[in-house]
Amino acid sequence: GHHPSRCRRFPDPATRPIQPQESDIMVPRYARPAMTAIWEPTSKYGIWLEIETLAAEAMEELGQIPAGTSAVVREKASFEVARIDEIEAEVKHDVIAFLTNVAEHVGEPARFLHKGMTSSDVLDTCLNVQLVRATDLMMEGLDRVLAALEKRAFEHKMTPTIGRSHGIHAEPTTFGLKLATFHAEFQRAKRRLATAREEVATCAISGAVGTFANIDPRIEEYVSEKLGLTPEPVSTQVIPRDRHAAYFATLGVIASSIERLAVEIRHLQRTELYEAEEFFSKGQKGSSAMPHKRNPVLTENLTGLARLVRMAVVPAMENVALWHERDISHSSVERGIGPDSTIHLDFALHRLAGVIENLLVYPENMQAVMDKMGGLHNSQRVLLALVEAGNSREDGYRMVQRNAMKTWAGEGDFLDHLKADVDVTAKLSNEKLESLFEDAYHFQRVDYIFKRVFGRSS
Repeated sequence: GHHPSRCRRFPDPATRPIQPQESDIMVPRYARPAMTAIWEPTSKYGIWLEIETLAAEAMEELGQIPAGTSAVVREKASFEVARIDEIEAEVKHDVIAFLTNVAEHVGEPARFLHKGMTSSDVLDTCLNVQLVRATDLMMEGLDRVLAALEKRAFEHKMTPTIGRSHGIHAEPTTFGLKLATFHAEFQRAKRRLATAREEVATCAISGAVGTFANIDPRIEEYVSEKLGLTPEPVSTQVIPRDRHAAYFATLGVIASSIERLAVEIRHLQRTELYEAEEFFSKGQKGSSAMPHKRNPVLTENLTGLARLVRMAVVPAMENVALWHERDISHSSVERGIGPDSTIHLDFALHRLAGVIENLLVYPENMQAVMDKMGGLHNSQRVLLALVEAGNSREDGYRMVQRNAMKTWAGEGDFLDHLKADVDVTAKLSNEKLESLFEDAYHFQRVDYIFKRVFGRSS
């Protein structure tokens, strides 16, 4: 089949200038032109025209309409958005308004367009073409995120940093491992998006209530093949909306992954930590009131964009339960969430990639933050050593905890307290205790994890 972006009647939207007066996009600052172009009225009507023309070609090949009809359509068919709007204001039906406008250009042969078809054949197939195109752009964004994460993960593969649970110092990890966890997550995102694309890449040219009573199924097969889609196995009068629910749910999960990484960076940029920060360009200003401020505005923005993408998930789920063979309660929802979710997620992916590519990382601060707790991050190693030396786990835990709490309260170094505890030193020599405080121990499996995530360790 032909990939939609290479189809004859609708050129690559990235090459066509945007016409803002046509756009329904309300927040252009969070939109990339290549994605907004997919949702412009001229793009939508171009796809409609391609669907109608392909259907005419198939009907002609099957001898169902006069020979030469599709050639006339190819030569003469055109439309004007303003004229369609003018007609729709009277007839209150967008597909009829479109066909009327096209007929003004084609003339008498236009009576063979849309033969045996219903409006949803055009609307639903077009929506899926748009979603497939949008998905291909988002895939490019995901690939950029993955490449950035891989590059920075290997750069900081062995950069020590403290791991946290509940926001509290736990045990050491590396900054590269932090990024590796996100790389693995976005690998899953890419697989989910590929599945979502496959699920939504269907075509319906089946006529009223989907019975093919007035149209040959071979026409649907022809249009599907030319558009790079798959025939919907059984459509009612619409393509089933469970497909779209799964699609928008997938976008919501990807948005949540973006937010998880954004929140991590926001936390690491807090003044008390300052372990990493967003790139701050020359001349950039962080606050209208306080000239010293350098704020994580991009990752905060990503958190907000993630909320906007997830906002579509429940309405998409509610679109599944349509009345009988169809109603149009889903239509107004999709006119909003189709452009909004794909445009926002596409923008967010590229913004996230830029944040990772330019992220400023401060290994010295990471080490200083880790050292701040006086070696407490080695408490488990001491506990395990005491158990191995013959203590019960309960007794060992009490011995380690009572010394750890002194350091927690700011009363000196953890290792010094352990060396002064006769119950501890009865089991562990000073030399043994010191060996338990070597941070390299915590990183002995980093290569193993990297190989699982990236397929290589260097």
